Amino acid sequence: MKRYILSAAVVAALAAGGWLAMRPDTLDTAEAATPAQGDPLVSISLPGALSAQAQMGKRAFDATCATCHGANATGKMGFGPPLVHKIYEPSHHGDMAFLAAVQAGVRAHHWSFGNMPPQEGLTRSDVANIVAYVRELQRANGIN
Repeated sequence: MKRYILSAAVVAALAAGGWLAMRPDTLDTAEAATPAQGDPLVSISLPGALSAQAQMGKRAFDATCATCHGANATGKMGFGPPLVHKIYEPSHHGDMAFLAAVQAGVRAHHWSFGNMPPQEGLTRSDVANIVAYVRELQRANGIN
């Protein structure tokens, strides 16, 4: 009986720890200060150099996405979440999720910024380049 209770307690503790680690509103210690409206939500390291595809993606991102997702996909307080965040790692939000979000919009489900509307004027190629840019930023910050 004691062994069952101990096992249940360990499972509960691991589940609680996993839940806390994956909460989008849980910021790392370096990110703990409350940002002001429009401030970046995370601090990131930039890669040394971007691939040619990611450079094109950066230009498209800056023109279309940075208004809400901030410069270098660091998020923007009051506007949109950071894309350089473990929630958007490839195993959780694959590349096609980005394409679907751009084409059809997406209902808010990880953050409290509200729904993302569809984005007009971006081709599939533009989105592929943007995804390449975001993925390179993520890899530079240990998100694989």
